[in-house]
Amino acid sequence: MTVTQIIASLFIIILSPIVLIITIINFGFNGGKVFFKQTRLGKKKEHFTILKLRTMTDGKITSFGKVLRNLGLDELPQLINIVRGEMNFIGPRALTIYDVKRLGWNDKHHFKRWSVKPGITGLAQLSPVCNKKLSWQKDSFYVDNNNFKLNLSILIQSLLIPIFGKKKLSNLNRK
Repeated sequence: MTVTQIIASLFIIILSPIVLIITIINFGFNGGKVFFKQTRLGKKKEHFTILKLRTMTDGKITSFGKVLRNLGLDELPQLINIVRGEMNFIGPRALTIYDVKRLGWNDKHHFKRWSVKPGITGLAQLSPVCNKKLSWQKDSFYVDNNNFKLNLSILIQSLLIPIFGKKKLSNLNRK
């Protein structure tokens, strides 16, 4: 077991009371379905099942789901993906096969993106505006410059998003 997996395991234990409360509340908002599972591509484009708290019912975000998303709490079950070794805390977003085809990232030029494990958060997720070109630039920069200092910076900024919002945080970074 890696240090990252041990830390994720500790977070699961520490956060389990909060996740239990969220799960009970979410049960009421989503008609009993509290988790969202979807096949995503990980390192080397290996398939894995990502876990999230369900935030939508009938194709619409629930009011509680909006809160979960804004605070990033819908991502907490991905700690299990980290313990399984499928993800890291920091890295490019785990994409679906459909996303890869839609973005046109299925060629050799884009393969380096899958040389690292996907993360719960990453550089592209810090941007208030994200598009195909910007996502690729940020993911590519991350892969080329992956180090402790960059990961710590991304982690701190990600933790500040619920407090300041992506737009304000982005403006602070420009100064």
